[in-house]
Amino acid sequence: MHIEPGIVDGAKMGLAVVTATGVGAYTAKAAWDDIRHNGTAALALRAALATVGTFVFFEVLPHFAVGVSEVHFILGTTLFLILGLAPAAIGLAAGLLIQGMFFAPSDLPMFFVNVTTLLVPLFGIFALSKRVIAPQTAYVDLSYGQALKLSAAYQGGVVAWVAFWAIYGQGVGAENLSNVAAFGAAYMLVVLIEPLADLAVLAGAKALRRLDGSPFVTPRLHNAA
Repeated sequence: MHIEPGIVDGAKMGLAVVTATGVGAYTAKAAWDDIRHNGTAALALRAALATVGTFVFFEVLPHFAVGVSEVHFILGTTLFLILGLAPAAIGLAAGLLIQGMFFAPSDLPMFFVNVTTLLVPLFGIFALSKRVIAPQTAYVDLSYGQALKLSAAYQGGVVAWVAFWAIYGQGVGAENLSNVAAFGAAYMLVVLIEPLADLAVLAGAKALRRLDGSPFVTPRLHNAA
């Protein structure tokens, strides 16, 4: 979901700086909470895994430009369920930054816009998971319906933020609205496929019970809260 360069620019980029600062602060809080419960080394390891995963999702998996942005299989819900909130947030931001610095420098000016678009929905599904997933349920035991709710909420949040930035930056002209609608329609493919990917990864994790208690996954993956 790399929003096209120039969609937001000039003085309007100030809002993106503010929102990115906010998600950075929330990520720092989540990281501190993770360190208190699991230790610094475990957080660093899972954040590194999330960074590599994000880079692979963005660069290797199919992606294509539609309207005001690109359609990607972000797999943010998968990162959250397997690695935890803070590692997923750090990995999404770091993977996005690495891609912009070394592989797609034209996207780098939009970093604050794109990192907000990725992370605010992630924090949203963290809050939603507390309502959708019972405390006594490990993530490996999620149903398709629960995975669908989380994934749809994440992808819906991404689409909503892309639409916001496009309208904020370029107004409500017919061409801009048409481009936003085209992007939203194309993203429905992601909404349909990603819950299946989530469940496939969780099924694999369920078969690997030896990961329980390891620093490679979030403790909630195999254990009730």
